[in-house]
Amino acid sequence: MIASVRGVVLAIETGYLVIEIGGMGVRVAVPESILDETVAIGVELQLWTQLIIRQDYLALYGFVDNEQLNTFDLLLGAPGVGPKLAMAIVSYMSVEGLRHAITSDQPELLSRVPGVGIKTARKISFYLKDKIDDKQLSDEGGTFNTVDAELLEALTTLGYSVVEAQNAIRDIDVDSSVDLEDRIVLALRYLSK
Repeated sequence: MIASVRGVVLAIETGYLVIEIGGMGVRVAVPESILDETVAIGVELQLWTQLIIRQDYLALYGFVDNEQLNTFDLLLGAPGVGPKLAMAIVSYMSVEGLRHAITSDQPELLSRVPGVGIKTARKISFYLKDKIDDKQLSDEGGTFNTVDAELLEALTTLGYSVVEAQNAIRDIDVDSSVDLEDRIVLALRYLSK
């Protein structure tokens, strides 16, 4: 099994990177969040990987850290979730956001991911409920209060992706005593930069 790859980025495609490893270009499916970061052609990159072998293809999926990889593996065990859907969830939701959606019993946050309907979101949430707990969430420092959850919902309703909304919530870092409307204004200012 291929646990990780390190090499120079040769090409950037939608949902994929081509990484040169020992003179060979390897196509690796990656979350969209990786492509939004500072990945550029010619940059050396290390990815934690999962090789999926099916009857008619081999696919290598790559992630920036072990936590993303473990979340991808966990999602693969959920009913009705294959590699493409698991990758979509990891692409559109941060690990903390997924934990929040599961531990706070809000499958509607999962249903905002393209390709995930509310029934699938409920199945995933039910499957992961016993596998992700509040302690893991608080250990990550990714706790969400009620106002954060409302802000996340407001921003995604306005058309921002879950990842964009989560980044805004994390980066504006205001006291939770600030009311929701003011937090929305601050988040929108952050997102319009």
